Amino acid sequence: MNIHEYQGQEILSNFGVRVSKGLIANTPEEAVESAKELTKLTGTDKWVVKAQIHAGGRGKGGGVKLAQSLEEVKELADQILGMQLVTHQTGPEGKKVNKVLIAQNVFYPGDSKPEEYYMSVLLNRQSGKNIIMYSTEGGMDIETVAEETPHLIYKEEIDPGQGVLPFQARQIAFNLGLSGKAFKEMTKFVPALYNAYIGADASLVEINPVLKTSDDLIMAIDAKLSLDDNALFKHPDLAKMRDLTEEDPTEVEASEHNLNFVKLDGNVGCMVNGAGLAMATMDIIKLSGGDPANFLDVGGGANAQTVEAGLKIILSDENVTAILINIFGGIVRCDRVANGVVEAYKKIGEINVPIIVRLQGTNAEGGKKIIDESGLKVFSAITLKEAADLVQELV
Repeated sequence: MNIHEYQGQEILSNFGVRVSKGLIANTPEEAVESAKELTKLTGTDKWVVKAQIHAGGRGKGGGVKLAQSLEEVKELADQILGMQLVTHQTGPEGKKVNKVLIAQNVFYPGDSKPEEYYMSVLLNRQSGKNIIMYSTEGGMDIETVAEETPHLIYKEEIDPGQGVLPFQARQIAFNLGLSGKAFKEMTKFVPALYNAYIGADASLVEINPVLKTSDDLIMAIDAKLSLDDNALFKHPDLAKMRDLTEEDPTEVEASEHNLNFVKLDGNVGCMVNGAGLAMATMDIIKLSGGDPANFLDVGGGANAQTVEAGLKIILSDENVTAILINIFGGIVRCDRVANGVVEAYKKIGEINVPIIVRLQGTNAEGGKKIIDESGLKVFSAITLKEAADLVQELV
């Protein structure tokens, strides 16, 4: 689950990570009040107005602006709120901005540009250990740094059973070229950031930039956190941070029916039980000349209700010209799935795209007979080749 920057900063702060202070606003008027309150808290008379969407590259897209006065805070908030912000991570359609973060401008009066670093914590699946990745090139796209100057990216593997050891925190501070007070600050910042990653059951914590101020404080200016969905039951307070407006509506609807759904850009919808079979099904669609329109795993307990919900979600995509339902009957019986398809078809009403149903496993022959005798525009198959041939013929 992705969360907003202001929510990520709240989590980091709870684990002792120094973050730049900020207040959230939903209207230009609230933005001005937030700026006034921030002045009381920090003494600042300059602010940053930051769009809150689940995507990086907001600054380059015009979603991060500096404000020198309260009038400018209101003007910039009015410009950013409601805009369709397009970044390299949103795609050409962009994302609508519903909230802005009014943050303190961390540049002190008379400062030259402070030093910025990149730092993230994530799992190295090859070694089974967590990894802290960091660079002196903060403020830039880490992908660009990796491509053009890979020697400026450092990695420190952390044993999950031990956490960040003191010598590792010192090594990170040393590689970043720090000394004196800033060195000591970084050796406190690193374990606090790692503890936030572990404590929140995050799959990714990314800070770009980590800032060294002119008085040698180390703080997180940004906060990108992705939380492990499977661990949210342990964190009901974090689960409440979910912003459904930032997610694809069809994916939200699918989650309400306990369906694993990911929307793609193709023309053949697919409904499958099991992630591995779903991947194979998408390969079949590609080999047959089509493009998968989605990944949809109904799991091992497919019934009439889940099939109906899955079909409705797939049919909501106007690009879909055919649907392939590929079920292996193990826990679930194929005849039960076939009955579910027929019932769902009748409940939904007129369906203008062909549906191919490939059933294999428990009661597959009975399931095929139900499909064939239904009188509906549904084509049955037993083997993968039969399903592939039907996709090629109908798409």
